[in-house]
Amino acid sequence: MRNSRLPALPLVASLLLLSACAVPRPPEKADAPTPPAWSNPLPASTAPLPHGGSLPTLGQWWEQLHDPLLVELIFASEAVSPTVASAGARIAEARATRVSAGAALIPNLNGQLSASRGNSPTSGFTGTTSTEGVSTSLPILTTGQAALQSSWEIDLFGGLRANRDASQARLAGADAKWHDARVSVAAETANTYLGERACRRQLAVSTSDAQSRAETARLTDLSMRAGFTAPADAALARASAAEASGRLTQQRAQCAVLEQALVSLTGIEAPVLKAKLEAAPIDVALPAVQAVHSVPAEALAQRPDVYAAELGVAAASADAGAALAQRFPRLTLQGSIAMVQVRTGGFRETFDTWTIGPLALNLPIFDGGTLAANEAAAKVRYDEAVSQYRASVRQAVREVEEALINLRSTDDRAEDAETAVRNYQASFDATQARFSTGLASLFDLEDARRTLFVSQTSRVSLQRERAEAWVALYRAMGGGWSRPESIATTAPTAAPSP
Repeated sequence: MRNSRLPALPLVASLLLLSACAVPRPPEKADAPTPPAWSNPLPASTAPLPHGGSLPTLGQWWEQLHDPLLVELIFASEAVSPTVASAGARIAEARATRVSAGAALIPNLNGQLSASRGNSPTSGFTGTTSTEGVSTSLPILTTGQAALQSSWEIDLFGGLRANRDASQARLAGADAKWHDARVSVAAETANTYLGERACRRQLAVSTSDAQSRAETARLTDLSMRAGFTAPADAALARASAAEASGRLTQQRAQCAVLEQALVSLTGIEAPVLKAKLEAAPIDVALPAVQAVHSVPAEALAQRPDVYAAELGVAAASADAGAALAQRFPRLTLQGSIAMVQVRTGGFRETFDTWTIGPLALNLPIFDGGTLAANEAAAKVRYDEAVSQYRASVRQAVREVEEALINLRSTDDRAEDAETAVRNYQASFDATQARFSTGLASLFDLEDARRTLFVSQTSRVSLQRERAEAWVALYRAMGGGWSRPESIATTAPTAAPSP
């Protein structure tokens, strides 16, 4: 049994040549906005980059602090972060979709095994002749078949290739978002850790202030009992000591809250983390900044979220091409090869069979506007992706410039803050010496103490603000992520060093 359709082969060959054609797509890469800030974002006097404008230095960002505990906490946070885990799951899902879309371009092959056994009057073999009162016995027919069946949709207008390209772009975008999740978790952990360090520095200021006020209250109370100080002055000293004690209690609570936040972020047990924090120095020196004349556009392209938005445009462009291709004819080709064995009675026969076809052409004629609506929706999604990409670029420019401005501002104020603390400390020491000899009143002492405490608190706040601006710049510049040369097809198996 042979079923040959050789006259159709020339037609198949010509249609295969047509499959090289493809419907047009929108541009796969949208033009990035070019605000004036890109040509020269900020003058050198107000736009320093801690890494000196060197992109490779971003990869060793956290090591610049020479704080092993911070690096350890960042790795621990990335290991237990649900955000990073979710981004990793989306990579696996995108990879499976990419494999499926690529498989649609090649013929599929299925194997089939079948067997049957029974009797039939149409088997073609003569049975026992029936006689009166005796039933006729029909022969037993056994049939077995092994077959390979194949089908292939010939991609005449590039719809399947467009689907493959869209899934490839989404896979690379998912990988970029995984890196973006790592950068976000690292920045959040660093901010919390540096905030906890600043809280401990403020705790030291509050402790010193509370102890000083308590000592003043004690001495004033003794002086009142001896009749040298008015009760009102003693009451003022006790009130000041109580106020300082309350602030100290509040500061301890704030530090405890930040410790718990680190426990939640890193998954490290509270007693272990507390011991690590107490052993680490509370003063974290940020690297000195170096001024550059501008932020290069290539630096902003190092952000994984901007790259993911760019890939979103490419995926939407491919989706639009696939939707357009659905409005054109679809060509499918099928074929099979089989081996059949038939046995009945003493007869056995084995023969091969093959077929090429049917070659089917599906022509969309009327669908109530469904395909046209799908194409229009895909184009709208493309326009939305372009808009989101441009918005992400503008947001990246804004975040970088804000971080640079804040970082430079804190640097400019640092020397003034140190000068204020140094001189207020000298004033307080002099006033305290005068108070101990009776040349200054308690009100003078409390006023000097209050200004000193305010200046010390302002210095700690400024240090924390500078640390936050430094981390914000790390986040705004992509966190050391490097744009791949080509679209990656596999996700990282381990987190790169922060």
